[in-house]
Amino acid sequence: MAKAKPCLICCCVLGTLTCLALIYLCVVFLVAGRCPGFTRAAVAADSRLCSDIGRGILQQGGSAVDGAIAALLCTSVVNPQSMGLGGGSIVTVRNKSGRHVRVFNFRETVPQRFKVDLLSDCPSTFMLSTGSQWIGVPGELRGYEAMHRRYGKLSWAELFEPTIRLARNGITMPPFLAKVLKYPLIKAHVQNSSLCQILCKANKALLGPGDILKFPQLARTMEIVAQQGADAFFTGKIGQDLVKDVKEAGGTLEMEDLRRFQVQEMDAWKLRLGNTRMYIPPPPAGGALLAFILQLMTDFPFNASMDNHQKTQMYHHFIEAAKFANGQRREIRDPRFNTQKGADHMIDPKFIDSIRKKISANGTHENDYYANSDPPLDRFGTTHVSVMDEDGLAVSATSTINQIFGGAVYSPRTGVILNNELSDFCKRADTIRAGKVAAQEVAVRPVGGLIRSLIVSVGERPPSSMTPVILESESGGLLVIGGSGGSLITSAVALAIMNRLWLKMSLEDAIAMPIVYVDSKNIVQYESSFDKWPPTVIEGLKALGHKVEPLKYAFNVVNGLEKENGCITAVSDLRKLGQSAGY
Repeated sequence: MAKAKPCLICCCVLGTLTCLALIYLCVVFLVAGRCPGFTRAAVAADSRLCSDIGRGILQQGGSAVDGAIAALLCTSVVNPQSMGLGGGSIVTVRNKSGRHVRVFNFRETVPQRFKVDLLSDCPSTFMLSTGSQWIGVPGELRGYEAMHRRYGKLSWAELFEPTIRLARNGITMPPFLAKVLKYPLIKAHVQNSSLCQILCKANKALLGPGDILKFPQLARTMEIVAQQGADAFFTGKIGQDLVKDVKEAGGTLEMEDLRRFQVQEMDAWKLRLGNTRMYIPPPPAGGALLAFILQLMTDFPFNASMDNHQKTQMYHHFIEAAKFANGQRREIRDPRFNTQKGADHMIDPKFIDSIRKKISANGTHENDYYANSDPPLDRFGTTHVSVMDEDGLAVSATSTINQIFGGAVYSPRTGVILNNELSDFCKRADTIRAGKVAAQEVAVRPVGGLIRSLIVSVGERPPSSMTPVILESESGGLLVIGGSGGSLITSAVALAIMNRLWLKMSLEDAIAMPIVYVDSKNIVQYESSFDKWPPTVIEGLKALGHKVEPLKYAFNVVNGLEKENGCITAVSDLRKLGQSAGY
């Protein structure tokens, strides 16, 4: 009988474990049955292909950071006009416990040597800023490395493998890229530059639908980086080749610029929107501009069943808030180089209240009323990806080479398309500053004595509209969202958040709704697909004194996901023909 006891205990334990497993499976199936989207993890990138690659990484046991890196690498091939290894990113990461939300800023920086009178080259009207003089020091891979070191689960090389195959074997011309290349402005931008080496056929005819797009040299670069790490780019032969190509194009990038590049990691700024906590990236990112507009809108009486007059008033208040935001754009600067006013006041409740009192329900004003007498130029570009993994780690990542195809400088030795980031200083700064290298004597204890060390400061990072954000509700819901489209980002993301949180639309409808955009001259532009926006609203805005016209370049794209009651909804903006993926 004594021998029977262990068997009985073993049977009881096995029975208990079996019951628990069955209970778990039942819960999973019940949750899956009532969730229209996903239950465990999701990726919302610019394309279905890149969302699928991100999902594949998650299914292999990768973290949300792993999935975001893989999706961004993929996007550099599928939408090379938006981002790539020649650019930089701003990424907001919420850890799985929700106790820490960190921002990684690895945007491009001012190189040690740059054209002294560069700001005199700034265009006076909207145009694509081409040329090597606008190239900032690219930081994309250093940023991936820093995030992967902190949050990665899979090996570094595994994140590159899917995109290496795409770049080497080629893909059918992505529909959105083919569409972009049809714009006359962008067509000429490519045909008259080194980009034609990869995007043109014979006689400079651009690749179109059905053609195969390949990046063989980029595949080789990624293969080396996958094997050797980011140092291969920043201190090795890839960097040397990149610098050679930039110099041959007339640029000033040096290997020392690449060696000195540093990723900034900091806490996200935290603020409240009613009963929602919002985490935004600090300056020189555009989080403060987004928060400024949303805080100005918090006291508006939102109602999902508003009549046309109420809708007109809602958009009027939003437009006025956006006009005041335009007047604040010059305050978005790199705080390491600008210690004066800064952007802190833009999330100060007292300042918000003082501006709110200036918004009238009866009309609008001239530009100087909003401190917008010398507005910066509008610009378009960038990509965004939102990711959440099974552990609850959430990533909101916005990446760019600045304008469409950056400055149209292609590096044939590396396959990298370079940014034109320094053009972001145009009309938003009076100076551009490189980093410093200074010797400093440091006391050594307990041994005593002095040693000399080098204090390295990377160059100034340009002001940006990029605003990858994460929002938490008091009930535990999570919204991970961000956008692309250059100057359009602030309006597009703000309206998507308003539509979702306050007008109670589904996330899909909140993102799909046509936007209004207040350009740098305070002209109100609206998407031509405003079939959901009654004409009486447009006429009402005109009656209030707003200058209103259709939006010529609707490059506003928002990608987001939310988790609520165990269900994950992920939405990739159809404006860029995107589609999310998850499980």
